[in-house]
Amino acid sequence: MTRPQPPRAASMYGAVDLSALKANADRPARPAQPSQEPATPVDSEHVFDVAEADFESQVLERSTRQLVVVDLWATWCQPCKQLSPVLEGLAAQSGGRWVLAKVDVDENQRIAQVFGARSIPMVVAIAGGRPVSAFQGAQPEPVVKQWLADVLEQVAPLFGQEEDAEEPTDPRLVAASEALADNDFAKARALFEDIKERGTDETEGSKKAAARQATAEAGLREVAFLERVSAISPDAVAAAQENSGDVDAQLEVADLEVAAGRAGQAFDRLIGVVKTSPEPGKTTARKRLLELFELFDPADPTVIAARRKLASALY
Repeated sequence: MTRPQPPRAASMYGAVDLSALKANADRPARPAQPSQEPATPVDSEHVFDVAEADFESQVLERSTRQLVVVDLWATWCQPCKQLSPVLEGLAAQSGGRWVLAKVDVDENQRIAQVFGARSIPMVVAIAGGRPVSAFQGAQPEPVVKQWLADVLEQVAPLFGQEEDAEEPTDPRLVAASEALADNDFAKARALFEDIKERGTDETEGSKKAAARQATAEAGLREVAFLERVSAISPDAVAAAQENSGDVDAQLEVADLEVAAGRAGQAFDRLIGVVKTSPEPGKTTARKRLLELFELFDPADPTVIAARRKLASALY
């Protein structure tokens, strides 16, 4: 399975002129087009929707006080459905160090044009009213976390927040994320395991060390998942369609669905196996489902709904 390249926290100062998006509050808004899917509820404190009419106040002005991360997405974009829950979960966990502004490009095409978004998802970090870093494409959570850490360190002086000098970015985490993006699973696993088991000499016992270890654990789960997906036979989908009772085939197709951004469909498939299969297939499907849950934020609405369905299927 081809993985996207990891994002780099390269500077974008001067690369994008956002003045065209200022002072548009009095401009008539374009009528909203009906969406094919219901909007995902978001945390109004740390995650919020933004349109051109309020972009200046919600993004540009706010970015003079705290980092604002803009998520350019659309309802039809499958990679967006992978990345957006990751960003939303991290924003909710940030403690207000940064906020996530979500922009539906179908409803706000001018914003997408100003950012030069040739493809989505596109994520842009805004500080002091100007873009400072950006990346495109769905990225693994460890890579997104590292990108955010780099950006926060970069903009800390702007907000009068100096990062602890004795706790630098762990180069092993950067290397592990890059290896994961390159499908070098053995290297990624070795690096993530080293971070998890040994921590760092400079930060042993600190909050940042604990955060790195948690990130390493998440990275190890993703390595195991991607290795499993890469080994799936091309005949798995046909086998699952021909024999709904083939538990192994159903598990493989569920993995493929998660990798393609159709987590809800994968969860429903495995819950169906739990409902209809005798032991040991029932237990096997339940354990696989719980493993897949761990790839997502526990607060993800899709995971919450699937957990309820699983509980109903079991009891």
